Amino acid sequence: MIDFNYETNFQLESEEKTSKWIQSCIEEEGFELGEVNYIFCDDSYLHKINVEFLQHDTFTDIISFDYTLGKLVGGDIFISVERVKENADLFKTSFENELHRVIIHGILHYMKYKDKTKEEKEIMRNKENDCLKKLENN
Repeated sequence: MIDFNYETNFQLESEEKTSKWIQSCIEEEGFELGEVNYIFCDDSYLHKINVEFLQHDTFTDIISFDYTLGKLVGGDIFISVERVKENADLFKTSFENELHRVIIHGILHYMKYKDKTKEEKEIMRNKENDCLKKLENN
């Protein structure tokens, strides 16, 4: 089950379509959807979480708390809508594209994809792109 929560003035255009897309990406990797909560917020909300739980005094676009058990994907994914907008401008892409990239990025972490090394980042980016193509084709 995927729940979308809003702590800022923002609303996904199609929660149902987004949920189906996320679930299809999970299943394609041989995992099963458990409970995933998305919390859309602003920079200050996410910064507070970053300081309190991770001791990082920085702004970020996403923080995920992984509760995955084996192949059952679950967790809480906090996304700063403000940061996504800024990154979309920075990377010269649409807000929707950057938002979907961040949405699936958190899920990929739950399925054990990492992004610490250059090689890991490349694999992660390729997986993100694969999932984004699935969304475009639906």
